[in-house]
Amino acid sequence: MRLPRALLLYGLAWAAPLLAQPDYRQHGAPASAAKADPAIVRALGAIEPAHIEETIRSLVGFGTRSTLSSMETGLGPGQGINAAADWVAAQFEQISRDCGGCLEVHRDTFTEPAAERIPRPTTLTNVYAVLRGTDPARAKRMVLVTGHYDSRNSDVLDARGAAPGANDDASGVAVSLECARALTRLRFPGTIVFVAVAGEEQGLNGSRHLAKLARTEGWQLAAVLNNDIVGGNTTSGDSLQLKDRVRVFSEGIPAAATPEEARRLRALGAENDSPSRELARAVADTARGYFPAGGQEAFAAFLVGRPDRYLRGGDHSSFNREGFAAVRLTEWREDYNHQHQNVVRPAAGSADPVLGDLPEFVDPKYVANVARVNAATLATLASAPGEPGKVAILTEKLENGTTLRWEPPAGGAAGYEVVWRETTAPEWQFMQRVEPAGDAAAAVTVNIPVSKDNVIFGVRAVDAGGHRSLVVVP
Repeated sequence: MRLPRALLLYGLAWAAPLLAQPDYRQHGAPASAAKADPAIVRALGAIEPAHIEETIRSLVGFGTRSTLSSMETGLGPGQGINAAADWVAAQFEQISRDCGGCLEVHRDTFTEPAAERIPRPTTLTNVYAVLRGTDPARAKRMVLVTGHYDSRNSDVLDARGAAPGANDDASGVAVSLECARALTRLRFPGTIVFVAVAGEEQGLNGSRHLAKLARTEGWQLAAVLNNDIVGGNTTSGDSLQLKDRVRVFSEGIPAAATPEEARRLRALGAENDSPSRELARAVADTARGYFPAGGQEAFAAFLVGRPDRYLRGGDHSSFNREGFAAVRLTEWREDYNHQHQNVVRPAAGSADPVLGDLPEFVDPKYVANVARVNAATLATLASAPGEPGKVAILTEKLENGTTLRWEPPAGGAAGYEVVWRETTAPEWQFMQRVEPAGDAAAAVTVNIPVSKDNVIFGVRAVDAGGHRSLVVVP
């Protein structure tokens, strides 16, 4: 049966609004994954599971790496956290020799006063190595990767008992060392810092001191990647562990925000757009570009929109409190029998689980994938221009379009990408390329025919090779 023409036209007119695309879909292009840099891809080839396993077993070999063991006498030769600190420093120094002295190796040593988990004044040492940037205009901008080399068993005040700490957190220290081993094969405009901190198990003492040092000394830290429990637990029979992803935790409202800044963020609907959340998105974007789904080396960053897991904390929060963008990377599914436990091996035939954070429950191949995501992110951010400055939406008049304005980063940029997403979307959906102003030092103003009321906008700088800065939300 044929419908009358009038009825057909009425039906089409009624359906037209449903078929129309909203303005934010009509303009720009779908957001694409980061472009893999062939030089960075080659450098990632230096990250080897065998190196990682050697690092983890070496750290476990110190018997205990309890921060409190630094004040103990009578430990066996080569035992305790001080011996571990010497070993970590020696690894950085060897990597530096291999690259012709390209690293500055430092010890940040201090005395922590007595506190709840520190019965007496205790000496702590953070070990870090700096790969200085090559561009005078951009070398002050720094990105940092860290893990904690201290460990604990069931009693956080036990300074002498065995505390292997294979997953928590020799795995994270292995990531820092492997990133250094891989990335010292290249040179970057920006500066990269490779770190192993102490005191995490006693209350984030080492990272707190280093973050305050960074703030006091004026480090321009653009990004901190904290790797803690990234061993890919291998407990037999755990069918829910996923080895194709790593969780990335990030704060929403910044811990360092003043009450006025927090009020403004809520008023703008920007609770999901802190610098740390943009860093988490950059990690995920890098993973998509270098380890795409469906590929032989597929590996994803799974974003978790909260600062950390329930009842737990990590060293990234020390940097958050100092106002730096920082995130935590952690394996998909943790086994608490292999964290913060005395080592217990049940008798043969017992159904009881093995207790203790032992190397046999760490997957070096998984740690290698986590290290590659870290290294690719560090290399991308150290290659990219700095973030655009003073990014703003101009709101002098009521309009359905959006006028954005920003200033170029130090050293300039080859171009910019304006990105946007629906207010309920977790990641950037659309993007538009914007060329720099004729005067490289001049501010850039652009109008996008998309309503600012319906989306979240951001701006990032890119270089000629396609390396992207972190996104800045107006």
